[in-house]
Amino acid sequence: MMNTTQSTASNTTEKTSSQPKITLVVAASLNNVIGVDNGLPWHLPSDLQFFKSQTLGHPIVMGRNTWISIGRALPGRTNVVISSASRETLALPESVLLFSDFTQALAALADTSEIMVIGGAMLYESVLPMADAVSLNRIQTTIEGGHAFFPNLPATEWKLTWEEQVPADEKNNFDQLRQRWERD
Repeated sequence: MMNTTQSTASNTTEKTSSQPKITLVVAASLNNVIGVDNGLPWHLPSDLQFFKSQTLGHPIVMGRNTWISIGRALPGRTNVVISSASRETLALPESVLLFSDFTQALAALADTSEIMVIGGAMLYESVLPMADAVSLNRIQTTIEGGHAFFPNLPATEWKLTWEEQVPADEKNNFDQLRQRWERD
């Protein structure tokens, strides 16, 4: 059975000038793993702080599995879930918006300047053609047994505009390379 989110969102690859800026926010390993068993493959407090700094004050859009993984609405952000499942099935609080596809969410968020897409893999894949920017935290390790992957950024379509090295420390087991990619 085909996922409604994937089929509908992937058919919308053009962005109009009146739409908000679309930024993908992601932490991925060197081999593009973003998830193992519906969770993050690492616990890095500094990565969570970076995520918060990138998303606070902006609407965040996520797929069903990302919602389940997080397990609650994140404060200081409009939380949006893309899923064909019902509000009751997902146990969504009233404050969380639910849409069956990304184009509906985009239309509902048209009055905002920027929306942050926070996963998962199917949503990243379908929204990437419309994205304006990618906030990537490249975790400097290879993860075996990954179940969810971030798509490759086509080099001809993206340019690196910022990066920062963050070394491992007593609370963060891996070095991190934070990057901002803009559509070329």
